[in-house]
Amino acid sequence: MENKVILDTIWVLFTGMLVFFMNLGFAMVESGFARVKNTVNILSKNFIVFAISSLGYLILGWGLMFGDGTPFVGLKGLFFLSGPDNSPATGEAYRGVYSSISWAGVPLLAKFFFQLVFCGTAATIVSGAVAERIKYISFIIFSFIMSMFIYPIVGHWIWGGGFLSKLGMLDFAGSTVVHSVGGWAALVGAILLGPRFGKYTDDGSIKPIPGHNLSLATLGTFVLWLGWFGFNPGSTMSADPQAISHIVITTNTAAASAILSSTITSWILLGKPDLGMTLNGCLAGLVAITAPCAFVDIPSSIVIGLIAGFLVVVSVIFFDRIKIDDPVGALSVHLVNGVFGTLSVGIFAKEGVTSFSTVNGLLFGGGLKLFLIQLIGVLSVGIFVLLTSLITWYILKSTIGIRVSLQEEIEGLDIGEHGNSAYPEFLIRKPNISFISVVKPEEVRK
Repeated sequence: MENKVILDTIWVLFTGMLVFFMNLGFAMVESGFARVKNTVNILSKNFIVFAISSLGYLILGWGLMFGDGTPFVGLKGLFFLSGPDNSPATGEAYRGVYSSISWAGVPLLAKFFFQLVFCGTAATIVSGAVAERIKYISFIIFSFIMSMFIYPIVGHWIWGGGFLSKLGMLDFAGSTVVHSVGGWAALVGAILLGPRFGKYTDDGSIKPIPGHNLSLATLGTFVLWLGWFGFNPGSTMSADPQAISHIVITTNTAAASAILSSTITSWILLGKPDLGMTLNGCLAGLVAITAPCAFVDIPSSIVIGLIAGFLVVVSVIFFDRIKIDDPVGALSVHLVNGVFGTLSVGIFAKEGVTSFSTVNGLLFGGGLKLFLIQLIGVLSVGIFVLLTSLITWYILKSTIGIRVSLQEEIEGLDIGEHGNSAYPEFLIRKPNISFISVVKPEEVRK
């Protein structure tokens, strides 16, 4: 096997492993922003969702996404990567049914693994917005449907040779394909679930429900920041020195800029530099740069990050004011900035910054054409995911239900859904009472 194929395969698998490692980051951020009584539930959802995504994407999702077919869905090689394929052959030498990804000169299973971890990321985004009140089984079923049908169909439109790809839409690493898809699905789930008990009072005021462990959330954000150095540069699917170096810097620069702007914005609007807003600012910058990372220069990545950090703070406040309860800010990070990141390609794209960048955006003489294409993509994906998610969530709500009982929500999903606690040695929850008491000294001596 040629040295280039070997090196490219190692690069794709390594960066895919970094993206897989982001599951730990999501679990830590989400559980840190949640309350003690729901920690086990949060961790369990974030752990099982990748297993669900792995099977759903393997069984059917990959074929729907990358199989040759119509402009709307793949129709060949649908089940279990069963289609003919002679990867790592590329171009005219390629013989197979996954021609939309035949440009990547690595074996089929390396391509599959890298795309699989992206699917798992989209599914886990939903978990944060529906946290602390969703039934465990309902989340599992929705995640399976999302990884098998919803995510792959959108992926086919943009990355699988579908109609948005032919139109000229650009989304290098998934601001729309991954983050907005997860965000739209989460939005519908959060609305149908309703807010957590006690979040909004009868007089319309908002009651803060702080997370139990910002140390955990901070560690998780660092893990995600690290994982993004696989997420974006790995999407080259080849060890292209110039491209991956450029993408690493645009990715990091946008994150750094967003950290500063989110901190300043929260300081001005809330009176203090809120750590939770700073952490989400970092993630917002990373989400926003995901689509344009290979298409924009470094100064533009600074501007994208600054805007993303501002957007995440004001959108968290906005969702709270319209009474859409999002415990971790997933909608503001992934949906709002997924949309912004996708549109920013049409504004900041600059021809020639990498081998992948072949068109200019609005600010570099390209006019409105690319921006309007990006807008069509955002709207098309939003409508599709909103409708399919609404149907799925509504069926679940009408059959098995999607929300736990009020008593279970008050007592905590850890006990009600899983029968155990994340911190059993610190607190004892006594039955049929509404308070938690510290262990008595005589009990300790026993």
